[in-house]
Amino acid sequence: MNKIAQVFQSLDYGPAPEGPDQANAWLDSHGRKFGHFIDGTWTKPGKTFASDNPANGEKLADITEGTTEDVNTAVKAARAAFKPWSALSGYERGKYLYAIARAIQKHSRLFAVLETMDNGKPIRESRDVDIPLVARHFYHHAGWAQHLSREFPDAVPYGVCGQIIPWNFPLLMLAWKIAPALAAGNTVILKPAEFTSLTALLFAEICERAGLPKGVVNIVTGQGETGQAIVSHDGIDKIAFTGSTEVGKAIRAATAGTGKGLSLELGGKSPYIVFEDADIDSAIEGLVDAIWFNQGQVCCAGSRLLVQESIETRFIAKLKTRMASLRVGDPLDKSIDIGALVAPVQVERIRDLMKRGVAEGAVVYEADGPVPAKGCFLKPALVTNVSPANTLVAEEIFGPVLVAMSFRTPEEAVALANNTKYGLAATIWSENINLALDIAPKIKAGVVWINGTNNFDAAVGFGGYKESGFGREGGREGMSAYLKPAWEKELKAAPAAKPAPAKAENPLDSGHLDQTAKMYIGGKQSRPDSAYNRAVLDPKGQTIGEVGEGNRKDIRNAVEAARAALSWSTTAAHTRAQILYFLAENLDYRRDEFAARIKGQTGEDGTNEVALSVERLFAFAGWADKYDGAVHNPPLRAVAAAMVEPLGVMGIVAPPSRPLLGSIALIAPALAMGNTVVLVPSAQSPLSITDLYQVIETSDVPNGVINIVTGDSVTLAKTLAEHDGVDGLWFAGSAEASAMVEKASITNLKQTWTSRGLYYDLADRRFEGDYFLSKATQVKNVWIPYGA
Repeated sequence: MNKIAQVFQSLDYGPAPEGPDQANAWLDSHGRKFGHFIDGTWTKPGKTFASDNPANGEKLADITEGTTEDVNTAVKAARAAFKPWSALSGYERGKYLYAIARAIQKHSRLFAVLETMDNGKPIRESRDVDIPLVARHFYHHAGWAQHLSREFPDAVPYGVCGQIIPWNFPLLMLAWKIAPALAAGNTVILKPAEFTSLTALLFAEICERAGLPKGVVNIVTGQGETGQAIVSHDGIDKIAFTGSTEVGKAIRAATAGTGKGLSLELGGKSPYIVFEDADIDSAIEGLVDAIWFNQGQVCCAGSRLLVQESIETRFIAKLKTRMASLRVGDPLDKSIDIGALVAPVQVERIRDLMKRGVAEGAVVYEADGPVPAKGCFLKPALVTNVSPANTLVAEEIFGPVLVAMSFRTPEEAVALANNTKYGLAATIWSENINLALDIAPKIKAGVVWINGTNNFDAAVGFGGYKESGFGREGGREGMSAYLKPAWEKELKAAPAAKPAPAKAENPLDSGHLDQTAKMYIGGKQSRPDSAYNRAVLDPKGQTIGEVGEGNRKDIRNAVEAARAALSWSTTAAHTRAQILYFLAENLDYRRDEFAARIKGQTGEDGTNEVALSVERLFAFAGWADKYDGAVHNPPLRAVAAAMVEPLGVMGIVAPPSRPLLGSIALIAPALAMGNTVVLVPSAQSPLSITDLYQVIETSDVPNGVINIVTGDSVTLAKTLAEHDGVDGLWFAGSAEASAMVEKASITNLKQTWTSRGLYYDLADRRFEGDYFLSKATQVKNVWIPYGA
């Protein structure tokens, strides 16, 4: 039998090696030893570490370990380049981005081979996925550069951006970071992962040859210490990080109180949900892509298979059959499905996690088949017989390991899917589009794919909820992450609080007191858990009332009530608008009473403040059904619906000034967008908000949507920041307390806004638009098959 006949009989793939010659020639042209790319020139190599080919362990090149001095030099170059670069027209910046995109396309095979040699991913993935997407991002953002002034008219670039990227998609992560930063007019210092620096250095050469102005892009290589030097540098205005949740939390803590912009794209444990009516064969092919693409080293990998119980046995049997045909081997072989993991340390980490999972009862299946004896290779694995508490279900493995569980009902599928600290992505397979579109908004994830998986495009935002981070890469949201309001640079320090007048030694001797105001939790007035009250004084030091001294338990009760009321987010936007209008109307009926209360607490005429509060409620009632999403048309057979969703439970700590407006201006946008709120009103003048209880009760506001805890602002803010049931926190107060809030928020990486001791005049009309609306929401992109 001839060879062709044998192939048709066995259907085995023969070797199809990709030649590494040009990549080796490029490495040789640099002497296989690299310095940094700073201020448009190459530095002399310093202390180096090896970059190895994970498929065979051979050293590819020596990479320089970046020092604090190197980072200082890069920041100085980027700072000097920022003014002329940002002063260019968007058209001029766009031309540079276009030139870079063209150069990447021209040298796409070199980039793909070098990426595979350095990272270990199959050449088919580098060639057909990574590099085309890299070029797409630079093309897309070349267009954004030219249209920024129209689409973001009051925005300016941050300045110098520090960017730290991981090793799983080395060049693609670079493009996700650098393209929007440059389009916005920022300059950058980028640190690639220590395992995979080579394509970033090749990209630097592309920038050099494209004539990009010196200092606009700086590539500083190194390990963890180099990244720390970037994060902590006072000359950097924004940090963008992609990597593990643990490191992301450390960066959040390090940047707390600095005023730096921050976006974090972190880990995931994404569910892959298969319903009984799904096209099983298609779902299995999608699953292969979801979990074994890039050896499972993907933050959004579909690593948790949730399959409906009625088809579980058949699905698992078919999946095992498909696993038997997956080919593990040399990633430069075009017939290979699964290449090498990035480094031996990653292989050992995965093996250790697998041992823990097995010790907890997991059963591991691996198909028969050869695996290279040399290099960082693992077989694809399927794990069954696990509970949601098993280590392999709860922890991000970041390897070719799929964990399978079953469910009976759609409600159970959603509960299992959301039973994770992460919230990056999810996949839904069902032939019933009504079912799929019912489930998608219930999944707490930033990206949802329907009957497909791992769809990415520069026009569509990507990013997560919860401990998967915040901020978006790509799309309009990703572009806005590199811009800030122009007026922020004009903010002044908040005026010092007026010293509190001397308090009467014994409040019981101060004459008649108003009835002591209680907390407002779950639609009911309740006494403080502490059983202590605090006096409210007028400008002359006379006690005019008392409010409860809130504590940790009061916050706990308020958060529980707010979480129980989260159905507010699914209430029709029109209905939410009507309730806010009603609240404004009822407040207006009692404007004289509220104005008098403001005067009693502050000594100032409160008429205008009440009028502004009513107007602000009207403004956000009007926004409730207008601040919505978009439908993107990526170059795929799909559309991506960018859905604006609330954060969830928001803690809001109002400023000490403007007793009524200070709270109304912050809770109104949060409520309009469907969040529930735990409000801490002005500690000095809380009676304007405790008087609001009756207005809330008569305005059809559902129980638990607004919860109010009085007391010391900083103490209660810390409790809210540390509470895992709070999804977002706004704090108006001192710079020191703002830093504390941002640092304490790392428990669940909740999104925060703090005033950092600056004066935000909440009476200004700029705050009745999307400034706070954008901070009260996050965007979920739902990919839906569409078109032929």
